Order: sequence, then structure tokens, then C-alpha cells
Amino acid sequence: MAAWLYESLLLFGVVMAAALVFSIATQMRHGLMHRQGLIAFLFAVLAIYFVWFWCKGQTLAMKTWHIRVVDRFGRPLGPLRAFIRYVFSYVWVLPPLAAFESHRVATGPVLVLFTGWLAFWALLSRFHPERQFWHDVLAGTRLVSAPAQPSRAS
Repeated sequence: MAAWLYESLLLFGVVMAAALVFSIATQMRHGLMHRQGLIAFLFAVLAIYFVWFWCKGQTLAMKTWHIRVVDRFGRPLGPLRAFIRYVFSYVWVLPPLAAFESHRVATGPVLVLFTGWLAFWALLSRFHPERQFWHDVLAGTRLVSAPAQPSRAS
């Protein structure tokens, strides 16, 4: 979970830069203008980010915490498998976002729902024999320890 938190900090910069590029390219005048296009663009940018790094085995946060993503046989991920993992990882956030999007739930309860949903999905990994997250199980991937690489002395 610590790697996940660190990854979210890094993604903040990626999302802000991508949103800036989109807003300049579409000449957005306010935050709700071209909203669906922005959401689709950010989905694509994040897909590129994650697929690229997962095909290499690790994102920056995963390198920091010595975690590697591989397929169920221990091989590096291909682009299709990485994209499938990316799509299945949305199970972490889609239900609370759907409640918020429906405009039937206020922001405060959505935050409670979001936190509860994250805790629920995190706890579900404890019931898997290998303690893998369920989006990894569904995508046919797994997280493994990656020993630190020795640094090269100059």
C-alpha cells in the first residue's frame, strides 16, 4: 500500500501535466468544458504510463519499494497483459466514482464510500492463497519482490 500511495503522488504530476496540455489544446475556459474528453484523455495517458512501465517490470514507485509485476509464470508483461491489468485495476475506484457521477450522493459520503471500498478490496487480498490483489488475479499477473540492484560506483 505504501507503493500505491507513493505512486499516487507521482501520478498527480502526470495528471496535472496531461490536463494542462489538454486544456491548452482544446482552449478550455472553465473546468467543466470538454469534461468527458478530458476524462478519456487522462484514461489514455494513464494507460500509456502504466503499460509502458509495467512492460519494463516496474514503475518508479515499484522500484523504490522493490516490487516487480510479472505474469503468473514469472515472465515480464507484454503490452496486452499490462493493459488488461490496467483496466482491471479500475475495480478499486469505479464503484465510488459511479456513485459520485450519479449525482445522488454528496461528496462527503462518497469519500467515506471510497475509503471503505479501498479498505474492502485491500482486505480481500488477505483471502487469496498468495495474498495477491484481485485485479492481479483477474489479469493473470502478480507482484513479486525485486531485490535492489547494486549501484554502480563511478
